[in-house]
Amino acid sequence: MTDTTRETDGPSVDQTPAQREAPEQRTGQHRPPDQRRSTGQRWEVVPAPTRPPAERQRRLDLRSALAVNTGRMAASLSQRLGLGSGGMIGGRLALTLQPSLLERLATGRRVVMVTGTNGKTTTTQMVAEALRAQAPAVSNATGANMLDGHVAALMTKLDAPFAALEVDELHLAQVTERFEPAAILLLNLSRDQLDRVGEVRTVAASLRRALARAPGAQVVANRDDPNIVFAASGHPNVTWVSGGVRWRDDALNCPRCGAFIGDVDRDWRCQCGLARPAADWEVTDTGVLDAAGTHHELALALPGHVNRVNATFALAAALHLGGEEAPALARIRRISQAAGRYDTVRIGGRKVRLLLAKNPASWLEMLDLVSGNDEPLVLVVNSREADGYDVSWLWDVDFEMLRGRPVQVAGDRALDLAVRLRYAQVPATVASTVEVALGGTDGRVPDVIANYTAFRDVLARSRR
Repeated sequence: MTDTTRETDGPSVDQTPAQREAPEQRTGQHRPPDQRRSTGQRWEVVPAPTRPPAERQRRLDLRSALAVNTGRMAASLSQRLGLGSGGMIGGRLALTLQPSLLERLATGRRVVMVTGTNGKTTTTQMVAEALRAQAPAVSNATGANMLDGHVAALMTKLDAPFAALEVDELHLAQVTERFEPAAILLLNLSRDQLDRVGEVRTVAASLRRALARAPGAQVVANRDDPNIVFAASGHPNVTWVSGGVRWRDDALNCPRCGAFIGDVDRDWRCQCGLARPAADWEVTDTGVLDAAGTHHELALALPGHVNRVNATFALAAALHLGGEEAPALARIRRISQAAGRYDTVRIGGRKVRLLLAKNPASWLEMLDLVSGNDEPLVLVVNSREADGYDVSWLWDVDFEMLRGRPVQVAGDRALDLAVRLRYAQVPATVASTVEVALGGTDGRVPDVIANYTAFRDVLARSRR
């Protein structure tokens, strides 16, 4: 699919006859008119955006070039000494030497920013791969999602015309103060690290301010999350994605006025006027429907409905930036893990599948994923600075879906987790380490679900 669509109130005077064709005349198989979903919107075929120019070496002023070279050397040294990927230290040093380096490196590129509480890393990798079907793209694949991480990613390949950058929810406003991305993807918002990030509505308000500074960006947003609808509703260019809502506890009240919304699965409308918008893309059990009713098969290597939603965001961004559907989807389909998520690794001589869950919403998705099998299960929870010290959120997770299934638990807060599981009637054995926990499972391939620092530690041990 080489064409992109936009919402319009009627044909433009400067359109060609081919551009004014009805949606039914586009290529692809469509539903009959009487079966096509009605969104209340009118669509027209428009030419795809011009593809980026051929690669060329980016010219930097002397100070910026010095900052880039110094940052690259610092990153390389960090990697050689085994101190980390070097993404943060390299970018931080480069920004210290040239505070305006982010804007300078972003100039002339088409940048896609991906933000939200859950799914940022996976979706960013999908976007990067989809864009690479057109031309080289850089990305902060290690998850360094603040300004120094963005600089580190952009300076890895100065002539790459595309960039896919994961951005922390509270730092999007800092990005749009410096430059306007080509596209901004808003995945979801839910409670996460309340002792560091703050309440969900605080984050939603920050995202709304960030979008106000980027009126020319194309926003791809989750229409099923009222907090995201509030953040994006005032923007002039929004593509709405519908994937359903599993975690509802942070979306029961209107983020604008506080009134009770209730069932967010329906087409809700608050008394203040905030309402669930019509969907441009609707995720199904196998793929996604576009606004014209065409079904696109996804057939992903990554499991679960949540990854079909992530892939839909990535596909929508790639098509907006001039990509073609077939090659973009081919690259997305080949992704089988994202920074270790969903990967099969070896821990203590055992092969395991590694899953990340860091807050109630993501635990709900991962528990749903493993509830369909009877493989051994190990749950690992820490409460360090990067996780948030408060683990009261454990009582918001529906561990009851594991009722009667024996599990092994480990991590800094294994005892807290074991108490929660006891109340959920889930038999749990506390282990001192993940390796000890794995020793309490049989010879099949266990699923290991870990929160952020626990996941990072387990992944690091698997690579030794």
